Amino acid sequence: MPLRARQRCHAPLTGLAVLAAVAALCAGPPASAAPAAPAADLWTEVGSDRADPLTESQGLASVEVPAGSPNRYTGIGTVPLGLAGRGWNHVGDPDASYDGHYIEPYQRDTGSTKMFRVQAPDGRWSEYVHTLSAGEALNNSWVAVSPDGQWMLSGEWGTMNRLLVFPTPGVNAATSPSANLPQAATVHLDRAVRDVQGCDFADATTLLCSSDDPAGTLFGVTKPLLRIDLSAPPDGTADVTGHVTALRQLPLRSSCSGTFEAEGIDYDRRTGTLRVIVVSPGFCVLTDSKTYRLLRG
Repeated sequence: MPLRARQRCHAPLTGLAVLAAVAALCAGPPASAAPAAPAADLWTEVGSDRADPLTESQGLASVEVPAGSPNRYTGIGTVPLGLAGRGWNHVGDPDASYDGHYIEPYQRDTGSTKMFRVQAPDGRWSEYVHTLSAGEALNNSWVAVSPDGQWMLSGEWGTMNRLLVFPTPGVNAATSPSANLPQAATVHLDRAVRDVQGCDFADATTLLCSSDDPAGTLFGVTKPLLRIDLSAPPDGTADVTGHVTALRQLPLRSSCSGTFEAEGIDYDRRTGTLRVIVVSPGFCVLTDSKTYRLLRG
């Protein structure tokens, strides 16, 4: 999510009055009714679950290791008080490596760093801080771990033509909590993307991404599901290119009118299920925000 009014929901989380205030902050003008873009890679909605506005409003991840691990979610209510007290007041869309390391991206309002919080399969937490590269935006909206586990992609807010590549903290042997986590390479996109809230690897060279684009001018549709085909698996030694396609508009249904917000995304390779969070407008952020489930075909 961006550093903006829609995202700034960091008041003390007590009482229905505060929840109503959160809903008011998250309300906005009517969403565009642009038709879905045509696509060869079709994803069909097969179900949905209510997304809790405090604990499931930012992102989600399926965790394969240890076996039987529950799905993980992030929201404004999942930021630990200790981290918030040090300024890390926003968590984005997380991901998990295929060996069970779970990674959450954090940002703060000022400064020149962003942070990745990692939980190892044995439950221990560690923090990896990245000092911004020249021209890098402060936002830390999401992370996506490559299938081999060694490389992690991250994205910036706004209209961007690149994704950032890092060694996966806690997994790649070149990383350490006591050292700066460096940017290793860049994914250069052939088309600009706007307000990407989450990406996940479907395979070694395919990303599926949720965009909160409110304008619809890039692909002819607001809030698109994007596919990015990489020219090669990221390996940290060289830049790669990415071909961007808009597959469809994400589901936008609510009892309230106004602006929806597309949030994080997860692809579970065990079931082939794609899940994406869409936060409802106005007061309905509390009642009918959803995690939608989609299957290919």
